[in-house]
Amino acid sequence: MSAAVVMSRPDTLNPDVRRFAQTPLRQTAFLNGVPKCGTHLLRNIVRMFVPVEQHYDREFIQIPNLQQHMPALAKDRPLFSVGHMLFADISIIALRHARHVILVRDPHDYVLARARFTLSDQFNHPQLNHLKGGAVSVEQMLNMMIFGIPGRSPALREVFTFHAVSWMGTGADVVRYEDIVAHLRDLDAPAAEAFFADLLGKFGIALTGDWRERVKVGSDRKHSATSREALSVGQTMPETLPDIQKQLVEHSAPGLRALLGYA
Repeated sequence: MSAAVVMSRPDTLNPDVRRFAQTPLRQTAFLNGVPKCGTHLLRNIVRMFVPVEQHYDREFIQIPNLQQHMPALAKDRPLFSVGHMLFADISIIALRHARHVILVRDPHDYVLARARFTLSDQFNHPQLNHLKGGAVSVEQMLNMMIFGIPGRSPALREVFTFHAVSWMGTGADVVRYEDIVAHLRDLDAPAAEAFFADLLGKFGIALTGDWRERVKVGSDRKHSATSREALSVGQTMPETLPDIQKQLVEHSAPGLRALLGYA
């Protein structure tokens, strides 16, 4: 399958990061996001607590480019890096020295997010571009996001199995996108402080006195190149997944939502 190209605005967060005093990471940390599950959001929040010099931001690390980005995961030079890493022997070995956090999302919302992104002008893939411009209905696109496209795009079950489920029970920490969003809505609540202390602790980062300001800056959607607001989609997407597609998700990946804590 040919590589996709994402056309987006440049990253502008580093000047904001430098406004705050930073404590260097003492251990390599890797954010392993299931694609289209809010990776940019969590990445930018964590970056607000890590010196810019320790951001490994050349590109997202995946198995196809793993060998050329191995320095990002080295034990003796702690860095914070991000990627979409499949569960496999080479990735297990590569991550053996890193704090490993896996970001997941409700599969129902994942289907909508993936469909919206695939149909957007910001996504360019030679084997999928023919689906844009009304060539297929929104409902047909949602079903393709659930069941995949033979030889072109993986099914939902495969995506979650190899990016998240296979890593469970191996020492990696699983974080849910919805929990992050819920606490962002009420940062002044004691529960939010406890949540972000635990969340950052998974990366080896201690909560700072100015953590709320940092989180607000990092979570500002203007810093996300793939946020919903940044995408230009020529078709109207539903706000929630239709009931029939919800049933198809359960048929395609029975028990997945329950395993991830969404049932």
